[in-house]
Amino acid sequence: MAIPRNAAHHPRQEHSVPWFWPMAAAIELGEQGVKLFRDNLRYVAETEKIGAPPAPRWATSNRVILDLDTMRLRDFSPSGGKPAQIPALIDAPYAGHSSTIADYAAGQSLVEALQAAGLDHVLVTDWKNATAAMKNFNIDKYLTDINTAVDSLGNMVDLIGLCQGGWMSAMYAARFPEKVRTLVLAGSPIDTDAGDGSIKRLAHTLPLGTYEEMVAAGGGLMRGQVMLAGWKNMNPEEQYLGKYLELYQHIEDKNYIKRTEAFERWYENPLDLPGAYYLQTIQQIFKENRLAKGQFVGLGKRLSLKDIVCPVYLLAGAADDITTKEQVFDAEKYLGTPKAEIVKQLVPGGHIGLFMGAKTLTECWPGVARWIRSGGKPVD
Repeated sequence: MAIPRNAAHHPRQEHSVPWFWPMAAAIELGEQGVKLFRDNLRYVAETEKIGAPPAPRWATSNRVILDLDTMRLRDFSPSGGKPAQIPALIDAPYAGHSSTIADYAAGQSLVEALQAAGLDHVLVTDWKNATAAMKNFNIDKYLTDINTAVDSLGNMVDLIGLCQGGWMSAMYAARFPEKVRTLVLAGSPIDTDAGDGSIKRLAHTLPLGTYEEMVAAGGGLMRGQVMLAGWKNMNPEEQYLGKYLELYQHIEDKNYIKRTEAFERWYENPLDLPGAYYLQTIQQIFKENRLAKGQFVGLGKRLSLKDIVCPVYLLAGAADDITTKEQVFDAEKYLGTPKAEIVKQLVPGGHIGLFMGAKTLTECWPGVARWIRSGGKPVD
């Protein structure tokens, strides 16, 4: 392809010529070349989208009914008419990502699955991104706001704790057992010394000083981007190469692109955490395992899991290397709940799949919802 003779006399045209060379090569290769060129353009556009995606969105209609220092309490109940059931409160993870994991997307929403299974009063703790003013918030502050939320709902809830929200929910149920009718712990590290997961190894390998340095570098906050980089470095080939190769291979698959964009909106927009809360969690929950040992002090009282006597549902992922099944199921050893009222279920898949995997939401959570509706009684 020849450059026009007068290109030198027209700077705009001259500067634009290089941009046409890829297209020129594509034309020389015929239809296959044009397709390749278009795929490459789509790929470049998509990598820009997933590298800096917009904020995650809630999939289901909801309204904020309480705005506290640490969270917004979101109510997913249909508008009009007062729900007849005890509120089902999902305590979403506050571990560096948005609470939208509980209502991720149509067909991949725990909120949607619970509603479809007959729970008409579902709420979610929408944890806020930590600001400089929140750097000294500790676990007590979060327990206090959960208690305020529960009181606003009538002083009694069916509590569903996901991941970190599980150990926080267990703390709450031990501190206020009269306010929790049933307790679901899904992918929740209750006995953090159990099993051999990556988080356990990391917590016990790095000295507390390392975590303190990261918080100091974040101005008193544990920066979400730092945590995200750490997660990615645990699986560098997958995070930095594999996902982009897979994206290129599926660049013409609109459904794949849609799913990828939704995930990256959630994954690539991490939350900052208060430094005090983060360091307390590392030291007292993961290094010292104080909750399981009955040594954690919450809201002025030493908490014992033996004080939890309500029906409990323990849910773990068989391939979960973040919270191993042992960390979840070993809770049974410490609870005051009668063995006959503790349900343990192991499902296929990994950690995140427990909360937003279509198969788990379809095959497992409806049974959990029926169990909740029955007040923790055995159901078929």
